Amino acid sequence: MKLKDIAHSRTGDKGDIINISVIAFDEKDYSLLVEQVTSAKVKQFLGETALGEVTRYELPTLAAMNFVVQKALRGGVTRSLRMDKHGKTLSSILLEMPVDTKH
Repeated sequence: MKLKDIAHSRTGDKGDIINISVIAFDEKDYSLLVEQVTSAKVKQFLGETALGEVTRYELPTLAAMNFVVQKALRGGVTRSLRMDKHGKTLSSILLEMPVDTKH
């Protein structure tokens, strides 16, 4: 199963930092997200996109998490040569991450 099957996401940027939210469709899946969608796994899954530290902030009352990814936009909107200067596609990329629902 992929993350997109149990969650949706939004992305925002500030300079060379991107934040990616992961929001459970159903709050009963939130504990699974917390267990499996860790900062380390997000950094690994994003690969070379996430050059800096990845920090996770948990928002249990919203059944959501926010990941702040440092050094993700190659200098920020005004300096980056990336096609996606704002990093908006990163939420869709992250939603392709596999999750194991069988515990």
